[in-house]
Amino acid sequence: MMGERRVQQAALFYEFSLERHVPETHLLRHIDRFVELDGLRRELVPFYSEMGRSSIDPELLIRMLIVGYCFGIRSERRLCEEVHLNLGYRWFCGLGLEGSVPDHSTFSKNRHGRFRDSDLLRRLFETVLQRCIEEGLVGGEGFAVDASLIQADASDRTRVEGAAGLPPDAAGRAVEEYLAVLDDAAFGAATEVRPKFIAPADPATRWTAAHRGPAFFAYSANYLIDTDHAIIVDVEATTAIRQAELLAAKRMVERSLEGFDLYPAKLIGDTAYGTAEMLNWLVNERGIEPHIPVFDKSQHTDGPFSCDDFVYDHKRDCYICPAGKELRQRQKIYRLPRPLVDRNGMMRYRASKLDCQGCSLKPQCCPNAPARKIPRSIHEGARDMARDIAATDAYVTSRRERKKVEMLFAHLKRILKLDRLRLRGPNGARDEFHLAATAQNLRKLAKLIPVPAPIAAT
Repeated sequence: MMGERRVQQAALFYEFSLERHVPETHLLRHIDRFVELDGLRRELVPFYSEMGRSSIDPELLIRMLIVGYCFGIRSERRLCEEVHLNLGYRWFCGLGLEGSVPDHSTFSKNRHGRFRDSDLLRRLFETVLQRCIEEGLVGGEGFAVDASLIQADASDRTRVEGAAGLPPDAAGRAVEEYLAVLDDAAFGAATEVRPKFIAPADPATRWTAAHRGPAFFAYSANYLIDTDHAIIVDVEATTAIRQAELLAAKRMVERSLEGFDLYPAKLIGDTAYGTAEMLNWLVNERGIEPHIPVFDKSQHTDGPFSCDDFVYDHKRDCYICPAGKELRQRQKIYRLPRPLVDRNGMMRYRASKLDCQGCSLKPQCCPNAPARKIPRSIHEGARDMARDIAATDAYVTSRRERKKVEMLFAHLKRILKLDRLRLRGPNGARDEFHLAATAQNLRKLAKLIPVPAPIAAT
């Protein structure tokens, strides 16, 4: 028998507890233990006026942003809708059942104003990192560094030729930010090579096809992590080019040392960080073991002898070829002595033409040249140290630990949905990367630090 539809009558009184409604296993309950914003509120005081209408509580905005980045809610308009409807989000943001959710435009106004003027999002990241250190999740013995391309909010349909330069009518906040960082090696001064294309809407991005697929405009998200629990120790936004990523690695290591007294015994990275200058900086300036493959193009697999087939004699400063002959920097006496080191920091060791002409190994050594030359970097000592480390068992372990930073990038793009930036300009990329890294560290804290057991009543 079909029952009669009854119109539900509204009750006069409700008894509802938001605290009891949010389950103890909810991710936001675990995260809430580690969100400490009192210090940030005090830092924001100078940026608020004592006169006029009361402003939106900055803690509410920060907590809403944490919700958005922890759960991959990319749109601030949608974030406001979700916080309005979701009781768990309301509980975390301290809104209760009747608290009003701020308009989405409030985020933009504060981001371009108070948040950036006070460097709030950087301070938020450092506050969460400090909590990770206090909880014992950062050992500081070994760090891993890597960079990942994040697609910029710039269309390839409006691109212009790099040789033509930025269009005269290009305007906007992203253009102003780019012009302000032209001398910064992380963006405008990263390289003298002219880009193939420029995005007028966001000229700080870089046209790249590093994924061996269709090219696109991108920024680089640079992570420095502690290898114990894959806690993000630092994050830096740069243009998508290798020189800028090397600079970011140095900046992040220096900040971790100066700001948190974290001095790693080793740094793990891929071949992009194996340049002579980078290895020399690690070994001779910072005293850090480079668990990094040496960036070396002198290896030959097609027949001719490689540089490794020549033995370097430190005492006599010369190379010994497979035939037992010497290669030295000077084989001639010039009226005006030429510099021994070129602008790339390389020295050339040359064999005598007389030695090479009558040598039976010449077809395997220098078949197309009258004599053999061996390039040697002025930082070859650091490169040799990296090669020696690469032959140890500890290096094999480091290769496995490096995958932790790659897993963080996979989590960043697949779980947090940050495979494409929503904000433009260097500051926009910086804000998004700081918030995403903060969310990842908070999720790690929630996962690794158990909830204290309730104290039994006596």
